[in-house]
Amino acid sequence: MDICAEAEPEPTLPWLDATADKLRRQQCELLIGVGGGSSIDFAKGLSILLSHGGRGQDYLGVDKVPGLGIPVFALPTTAGTGSEVTNIAVFGDPERERKAGMVSPYLFAHLALVDPTLTYGCPLKVTAASGMDALVHAIECYTSKKANTFSDTLALEAMRLIVTNLRAVVADGANKEARNGMSEGSLLAGAAFTNASCAAVHALAYPLGSRFHVPHGVANGLLLSYVMECNLPSNLVKYATVARLLGIETDRLSPREAAKQGVLAARTLAADIGLPTRLRDLDVPREALEDMAVATMDITRLLSFNPKPLTLDDVRQIWQNAW
Repeated sequence: MDICAEAEPEPTLPWLDATADKLRRQQCELLIGVGGGSSIDFAKGLSILLSHGGRGQDYLGVDKVPGLGIPVFALPTTAGTGSEVTNIAVFGDPERERKAGMVSPYLFAHLALVDPTLTYGCPLKVTAASGMDALVHAIECYTSKKANTFSDTLALEAMRLIVTNLRAVVADGANKEARNGMSEGSLLAGAAFTNASCAAVHALAYPLGSRFHVPHGVANGLLLSYVMECNLPSNLVKYATVARLLGIETDRLSPREAAKQGVLAARTLAADIGLPTRLRDLDVPREALEDMAVATMDITRLLSFNPKPLTLDDVRQIWQNAW
């Protein structure tokens, strides 16, 4: 047995390649990813490289993995990424200042052991960021162009669980009931977006994370309300439902008014759990927004499922609003 403990908070392609080179001599028969989404994604990537050779760069994109890899067991210690039940592994590419994903049915873990007790010691800042990540998964896949009855059912229950428990668990990390609810919500959100895809929030989060090293959940939490605001006209009914699940009393509101209040509710939730709600809070310079807008437009895998087709001007406006 070999233990790889040199974990990076956000896995990169150079780290993946170097670790694969080290482990090839071990002839591994099983990989166990214990930790947050970074650790589990890393185990998935290692499975492919150790089984099929090459470098991580070779497998970026959709359906680039030729077959099954070494079995992966996933044990999440955060409630957020859902990586234990997804067919995606995301890696940073420092040379190109970007993030990119491997997407393949061969990237599903062979076993996902979701035990909420493993999350009981998760630091509160990580709890907040990963919890918001799970909420973004649920909202994005529910409003995605690829949404379907199955994914909607999972996403709606995920939203209910996360909104019910996220503030409580950040206020008191020892709240076991809230920890349990967040683990279940994260799991359901992961299964939901695997069947319907995330969209523009994640597309914008990629360049923010790769260029300014903003943790993925923090980036998603900050950007969610601004993307929702842009997307509202595309599906007022669904965004009104999101607003209701975010705690807005929608019975006497029109879908448009309810959806608008949902935007504010999403931003308030992020602030309530201690996440930044403006790019300037993260010292992101305004001059960087144009480059990030252009970089966002390259993330077509995610943008193609956004409920509203986004132009470069749309994306520029989202970045400006978020600043």
